[in-house]
Amino acid sequence: MPPQTRKQRPLYHLTPEEPADYWEVEALYDTCFAPGREALSSYRLRDGIPPVEGLSHVARDSDGILAGAIRYWPVRIGAFDALLLGPVAVHPTRQGEGLGRALIEESLRHAGPLGWDRVMLVGDAPYYNRFGFERLEGVIMPPPTNPERVLGRALRPGAWDGVKGEVRRWVD
Repeated sequence: MPPQTRKQRPLYHLTPEEPADYWEVEALYDTCFAPGREALSSYRLRDGIPPVEGLSHVARDSDGILAGAIRYWPVRIGAFDALLLGPVAVHPTRQGEGLGRALIEESLRHAGPLGWDRVMLVGDAPYYNRFGFERLEGVIMPPPTNPERVLGRALRPGAWDGVKGEVRRWVD
């Protein structure tokens, strides 16, 4: 079978994640990320807190097969609220089709209207810069996070102005 061209690639349907998607999304994350992913410091910020409803999305192909997923979590930085983006994952057989970009752009499109002003993540700047993410100075993730990988995007002008301090769990 010849490789798929851009015109032939499957259509994906991006929809908000539903509770019934939970275990399938977890299996996708297990496939895409190294064992022990839940030992990362960002997972300590997520423990016992549900993903943000309406922002966490799944991407399914025309057969209903899960191809990608993205989740967001509420966090606090001092007196400020922020979204913590991640994880975002695309099944290895679907990578290179622009699905990661589609998940990020579609989900972020909903964040402002839902009342969020700022979003952050821990990731590779060369990849996330294309989505408007820049290194955050003075925003400290729990160790052992590399400060160079702490990135943020303002969803309204000036949303990161004056935001500094340790990133904490939403309920702490």
